[in-house]
Amino acid sequence: MITFENVTMKYPTGTVALKEVNLEIEKGEFVFIVGSSGSGKTTMMELMLRELKPTKGKIVVDGFNLSRIKKRHIPKFRRKLGVVFQNFRLLKDRTVYENVAFAQRVIETPSRYIRRQVPAMLTMVGLADKYKAYPRELSGGEQQRVALARALVNKPDIILADEPTGNLDPKNSWDIMNLLDDINSKGTTVVVVTHNKEIVNAMKKRVITLKKGVIVSDVQKGGYIDED
Repeated sequence: MITFENVTMKYPTGTVALKEVNLEIEKGEFVFIVGSSGSGKTTMMELMLRELKPTKGKIVVDGFNLSRIKKRHIPKFRRKLGVVFQNFRLLKDRTVYENVAFAQRVIETPSRYIRRQVPAMLTMVGLADKYKAYPRELSGGEQQRVALARALVNKPDIILADEPTGNLDPKNSWDIMNLLDDINSKGTTVVVVTHNKEIVNAMKKRVITLKKGVIVSDVQKGGYIDED
């Protein structure tokens, strides 16, 4: 589902964020990517989204060769992904319903499907009664659930979550992680970048640890490795 072959990412400033990284993530896996600030986690996520192009090497995500993909094909590729960010990135002037529906309108989903699928997604994340609310009226945990519903509504093959619990308290963090675990149990590949040691250690998923742009550990049913 996701392959990195000898991937190096060097920024114009001279900073080398990733060095000769090799990685395979299979369909249906749940993977944590961990490491201290500056280890290369965010760069890896941006490469998977094709927000960056590697300096060297080959990246394939869900059948798309991101090292060779043409710019006009990038939007089509991204439609196959669901993305969840730390800061939610909701449209503040639109209701919960419209925030989720927006992801479907972008790909020109017929209105009759939107009317059916959006309420189903909001029910799944426990927000069926909040469909008329605006983001400012929601707690952080509720906003992240809206973001998750938006990421899921187009039935993506892969969910990429970048620090999805970073702005949440422990209870809401676990609510979001349990939702991601449930989504994964139904066959969706889930990749989570996180600093949350408690969650990583408790969930016993595959854990890939980065340090200074290099994978230093890749363990099935692993835990968070303290580098100090």
